Amino acid sequence: MTGGGAAVQPFGRRAFEPVRSPAVPVRAIRGATTLDADTAEQVRERVQALVAAIFERNRLHTDDVISVLVTATHDIRSAHPATAARQWGLADVPILGALELDVRGGLGLCVRLLLHAEIDRARADVQHVFLEGAVVLRPDLVRPEAGPGQGPAR
Repeated sequence: MTGGGAAVQPFGRRAFEPVRSPAVPVRAIRGATTLDADTAEQVRERVQALVAAIFERNRLHTDDVISVLVTATHDIRSAHPATAARQWGLADVPILGALELDVRGGLGLCVRLLLHAEIDRARADVQHVFLEGAVVLRPDLVRPEAGPGQGPAR
Protein backbone atom coordinates (compact mmCIF):
# COMPACT_ATOMS: atom_id res chain seq x y z
CA MET A 1 0.00 0.00 0.00
CA THR A 2 1.13 3.47 -0.70
CA GLY A 3 0.00 6.67 0.94
CA GLY A 4 -2.61 4.93 3.09
CA GLY A 5 -4.71 3.88 0.09
CA ALA A 6 -6.15 0.46 -0.73
CA ALA A 7 -3.91 -2.32 -1.94
CA VAL A 8 -3.56 -2.44 -5.72
CA GLN A 9 -4.49 -5.83 -7.17
CA PRO A 10 -2.50 -7.25 -10.08
CA PHE A 11 -4.23 -6.96 -13.46
CA GLY A 12 -6.79 -9.68 -14.02
CA ARG A 13 -7.32 -10.54 -10.36
CA ARG A 14 -10.34 -9.62 -8.31
CA ALA A 15 -10.11 -8.23 -4.81
CA PHE A 16 -13.18 -10.29 -3.88
CA GLU A 17 -14.85 -13.51 -4.88
CA PRO A 18 -17.79 -12.98 -7.25
CA VAL A 19 -21.21 -14.27 -6.25
CA ARG A 20 -21.97 -17.46 -8.18
CA SER A 21 -25.47 -18.56 -9.03
CA PRO A 22 -26.67 -21.80 -10.59
CA ALA A 23 -25.78 -21.88 -14.27
CA VAL A 24 -28.58 -21.12 -16.71
CA PRO A 25 -27.79 -21.49 -20.40
CA VAL A 26 -27.88 -18.45 -22.65
CA ARG A 27 -29.71 -19.12 -25.90
CA ALA A 28 -29.97 -17.04 -29.06
CA ILE A 29 -33.44 -16.96 -30.60
CA ARG A 30 -33.84 -15.86 -34.21
CA GLY A 31 -36.84 -14.24 -35.75
CA ALA A 32 -37.80 -12.27 -38.84
CA THR A 33 -40.81 -10.70 -40.47
CA THR A 34 -41.60 -8.59 -43.49
CA LEU A 35 -43.75 -5.56 -44.16
CA ASP A 36 -46.20 -5.04 -47.00
CA ALA A 37 -45.37 -1.33 -47.03
CA ASP A 38 -42.95 0.95 -45.22
CA THR A 39 -45.30 2.62 -42.79
CA ALA A 40 -44.82 3.32 -39.10
CA GLU A 41 -47.99 1.34 -38.35
CA GLN A 42 -46.71 -1.74 -40.23
CA VAL A 43 -43.33 -1.56 -38.49
CA ARG A 44 -45.02 -1.42 -35.10
CA GLU A 45 -47.60 -4.14 -35.84
CA ARG A 46 -45.25 -6.63 -37.49
CA VAL A 47 -42.32 -6.21 -35.08
CA GLN A 48 -44.58 -6.48 -32.06
CA ALA A 49 -46.27 -9.57 -33.53
CA LEU A 50 -42.81 -11.09 -34.02
CA VAL A 51 -41.69 -10.33 -30.47
CA ALA A 52 -44.98 -11.67 -29.07
CA ALA A 53 -44.63 -14.90 -31.08
CA ILE A 54 -41.03 -15.42 -29.92
CA PHE A 55 -42.09 -14.92 -26.29
CA GLU A 56 -45.12 -17.20 -26.61
CA ARG A 57 -43.43 -20.05 -28.44
CA ASN A 58 -40.42 -20.04 -26.12
CA ARG A 59 -42.38 -19.38 -22.91
CA LEU A 60 -40.23 -16.33 -22.13
CA HIS A 61 -40.59 -13.63 -19.51
CA THR A 62 -39.00 -10.22 -19.98
CA ASP A 63 -36.61 -10.98 -17.10
CA ASP A 64 -35.20 -13.88 -19.18
CA VAL A 65 -34.00 -11.52 -21.91
CA ILE A 66 -30.41 -10.31 -21.84
CA SER A 67 -30.32 -8.26 -25.04
CA VAL A 68 -31.84 -7.93 -28.50
CA LEU A 69 -30.25 -7.14 -31.85
CA VAL A 70 -32.67 -5.80 -34.45
CA THR A 71 -31.77 -5.26 -38.08
CA ALA A 72 -33.82 -3.74 -40.88
CA THR A 73 -33.31 -3.61 -44.61
CA HIS A 74 -32.43 -0.28 -46.23
CA ASP A 75 -35.99 0.21 -47.51
CA ILE A 76 -37.47 0.58 -44.02
CA ARG A 77 -37.31 4.26 -43.09
CA SER A 78 -40.71 5.14 -41.59
CA ALA A 79 -39.96 3.96 -38.04
CA HIS A 80 -37.20 2.24 -36.12
CA PRO A 81 -38.01 -1.45 -35.48
CA ALA A 82 -36.09 -1.37 -32.19
CA THR A 83 -38.53 1.26 -30.92
CA ALA A 84 -41.45 -1.05 -31.70
CA ALA A 85 -39.76 -3.90 -29.81
CA ARG A 86 -39.07 -1.61 -26.86
CA GLN A 87 -42.69 -0.41 -26.81
CA TRP A 88 -43.92 -4.02 -26.79
CA GLY A 89 -42.54 -4.32 -23.26
CA LEU A 90 -38.77 -4.46 -23.48
CA ALA A 91 -38.11 -0.99 -22.12
CA ASP A 92 -35.40 -2.16 -19.69
CA VAL A 93 -33.69 -4.57 -22.12
CA PRO A 94 -30.63 -3.40 -24.09
CA ILE A 95 -31.65 -3.26 -27.75
CA LEU A 96 -29.26 -2.50 -30.59
CA GLY A 97 -30.51 -1.60 -34.04
CA ALA A 98 -28.50 -2.01 -37.23
CA LEU A 99 -28.89 -1.81 -40.98
CA GLU A 100 -29.02 -5.17 -42.75
CA LEU A 101 -26.58 -5.63 -45.65
CA ASP A 102 -28.05 -4.48 -48.95
CA VAL A 103 -27.46 -7.70 -50.88
CA ARG A 104 -28.62 -7.89 -54.48
CA GLY A 105 -31.69 -10.13 -54.63
CA GLY A 106 -32.13 -10.08 -50.84
CA LEU A 107 -35.50 -10.01 -49.13
CA GLY A 108 -36.77 -6.45 -48.88
CA LEU A 109 -38.86 -4.73 -46.21
CA CYS A 110 -37.48 -7.24 -43.72
CA VAL A 111 -36.84 -6.95 -39.99
CA ARG A 112 -34.64 -9.55 -38.31
CA LEU A 113 -34.31 -10.07 -34.59
CA LEU A 114 -31.72 -11.94 -32.52
CA LEU A 115 -32.79 -12.23 -28.90
CA HIS A 116 -30.42 -13.50 -26.19
CA ALA A 117 -32.14 -15.09 -23.22
CA GLU A 118 -31.36 -17.16 -20.17
CA ILE A 119 -33.60 -20.19 -20.57
CA ASP A 120 -33.21 -23.61 -19.10
CA ARG A 121 -33.76 -25.77 -22.16
CA ALA A 122 -31.70 -27.44 -24.85
CA ARG A 123 -30.68 -25.49 -27.93
CA ALA A 124 -32.73 -27.92 -30.05
CA ASP A 125 -35.85 -26.93 -28.09
CA VAL A 126 -35.53 -23.23 -28.91
CA GLN A 127 -38.21 -22.17 -31.38
CA HIS A 128 -37.13 -19.60 -33.94
CA VAL A 129 -39.93 -17.58 -35.48
CA PHE A 130 -40.29 -16.47 -39.10
CA LEU A 131 -43.46 -14.60 -40.04
CA GLU A 132 -45.02 -13.25 -43.19
CA GLY A 133 -42.66 -13.29 -46.20
CA ALA A 134 -39.65 -14.01 -43.97
CA VAL A 135 -40.46 -17.73 -43.92
CA VAL A 136 -38.36 -18.01 -47.10
CA LEU A 137 -35.23 -17.08 -45.13
CA ARG A 138 -35.15 -20.30 -43.10
CA PRO A 139 -37.90 -22.69 -44.19
CA ASP A 140 -36.03 -25.43 -42.31
CA LEU A 141 -36.81 -23.63 -39.03
CA VAL A 142 -40.50 -22.97 -39.71
CA ARG A 143 -42.38 -25.61 -37.73
CA PRO A 144 -45.66 -27.04 -39.00
CA GLU A 145 -47.20 -26.70 -35.54
CA ALA A 146 -46.59 -22.94 -35.64
CA GLY A 147 -49.02 -20.91 -33.59
CA PRO A 148 -51.25 -18.04 -34.70
CA GLY A 149 -49.65 -15.62 -37.14
CA GLN A 150 -46.79 -17.99 -37.94
CA GLY A 151 -46.02 -20.29 -40.78
CA PRO A 152 -46.24 -19.64 -44.50
CA ALA A 153 -46.49 -16.14 -45.88
CA ARG A 154 -49.95 -14.75 -46.25
